[in-house]
Amino acid sequence: EVQLVQSGGGLVQAGGSLRLSCAASGFTFDNYAVGWFRQAPGKAREGVSCLYVSDGSTYYADSLKGRFTISSDNAKNTVYLEMNALKPEDTAVYYCAAERAPPQLLSQVWTVWQAYDRWGQGTQVTVSS
Repeated sequence: EVQLVQSGGGLVQAGGSLRLSCAASGFTFDNYAVGWFRQAPGKAREGVSCLYVSDGSTYYADSLKGRFTISSDNAKNTVYLEMNALKPEDTAVYYCAAERAPPQLLSQVWTVWQAYDRWGQGTQVTVSS
């Protein structure tokens, strides 16, 4: 079965760290862009970060640069999102997603969640103040 399986997340105090994982099952991330998105209650889904696994290109939301890091372990077919210095406003459901986007367009389209056709189940991240 083709799916993305997420793990990680939970409750953390402000200033703490969490790591989210996104493992592919039934396919590999070769030539896929893997994005992380988040959605807080009452807010629109927003792009957090993206990794084009084949060449290692990374993209981040400007407001999150320096605190969040996306990476992959190709042997495990898994993409990670390391989140540091977490703030209460980072509280949201986090989703990973994958798409076969042309890499030359990613810088322009990676935040367009509608373009992703494979989604993880979502995981709650709650940051307490």
